[in-house]
Amino acid sequence: MEFGFTSEQEQLRQEVSTFLEEELKQGLWKPQCDAWIQGFDPDFTRRVAKKGWLGLMWPAEYGGQGRGYVDRLIVTEEMLRFGAPAACHWFADRQIGGCILQYGTDEQKKELLPRIVAGEVFVGLGMSEPEAGSDLASLKTRAEELDDCFLVNGQKTWTSGGSYINYIDLFARTEVDVPKHKGISEFLVPMDLPGISRIPMIDITGTEAWNDIFFDNVRVPKECLIGERGRGFYHVVEELAYERGGMERLMGNYPLYDALLSFVRQTHHNGTPLIDAPGIRTLIADLEIEFEVGRLLMYRAAAVMDEGRPPTIEASVSKIYGTTFEQRLAAASVEILGAYGPLWEGSTHGLIDGLAAHSYLASRGYSLQAGSTEVLKNVIATRGLGLAS
Repeated sequence: MEFGFTSEQEQLRQEVSTFLEEELKQGLWKPQCDAWIQGFDPDFTRRVAKKGWLGLMWPAEYGGQGRGYVDRLIVTEEMLRFGAPAACHWFADRQIGGCILQYGTDEQKKELLPRIVAGEVFVGLGMSEPEAGSDLASLKTRAEELDDCFLVNGQKTWTSGGSYINYIDLFARTEVDVPKHKGISEFLVPMDLPGISRIPMIDITGTEAWNDIFFDNVRVPKECLIGERGRGFYHVVEELAYERGGMERLMGNYPLYDALLSFVRQTHHNGTPLIDAPGIRTLIADLEIEFEVGRLLMYRAAAVMDEGRPPTIEASVSKIYGTTFEQRLAAASVEILGAYGPLWEGSTHGLIDGLAAHSYLASRGYSLQAGSTEVLKNVIATRGLGLAS
């Protein structure tokens, strides 16, 4: 089957690429792995916003351009290719803004969407809890309805960008006497409300990408409720489909991939390029083939979104494939670099800026983030293949 991008899409890709190349020339930031979730640069987000690349798919009345998901995927692919520090806007642009657009009130849309598009609102995910990860319906954070507000108590963990966000997309239990999937509601909560505290989480790479967020008798205004009370779990299912189908599941470590390809082509051993060593050549060929297949799977998920339906199955397939590729890339990099692979950036004998060491440690969690591989295989089996649960 023949397919390709439109001339407008090719122009968009070139515009984004040129912008990022200029940013690098000016030394405004340095490419890094996992920059989409660990690279927090509010100034970069505001510069991207001025280009009109946030909320690209949203209606013009809210500051968007009314373009498609494939268009947005082109933008994010280039961001990932350059390892750009896009974490401040990633989550609001990827899924939370779309949820507001679909379920929010007119007042919420008018208040929040233009500010997201302008790079003024940074939102983190308030989904996971210490005892509610893959089984999110087991969450215990409680939002008790009072006359004038919801009183929220509980804890969220693995909140992306928790140190930087000014809103949290909070999922809390509003009903306790119904099946667990039916008693959850969604709120978009300002982080400056009294009773909210955050503790940075330092991951195995030494990066502060997440927070534990605590809610102690937080009085959340009723206008923060997104959509119908008790329907939050169904919002989660939709949001996760968009989250799992993103190119970041394949290209989060593209700076390492690019650096590794350059290294094996430019480095010689006994007068022979490393790329010509049979074992390395086969390994690199496998990675290049897998990468191109994964890229097509990501665009397939985006095409499904442009058809107007959630990519539940397609996103599950692409997420499993993409994170498996990234784990293989990390392992292959350490294998090829040998004893130099685990050395960090700045080490005397470190190679390719320590990207392999960072990626190898970070990649252990890729098959858990946004839904474990086991859970996603069940989604594919039951919803995609019609097998018994």
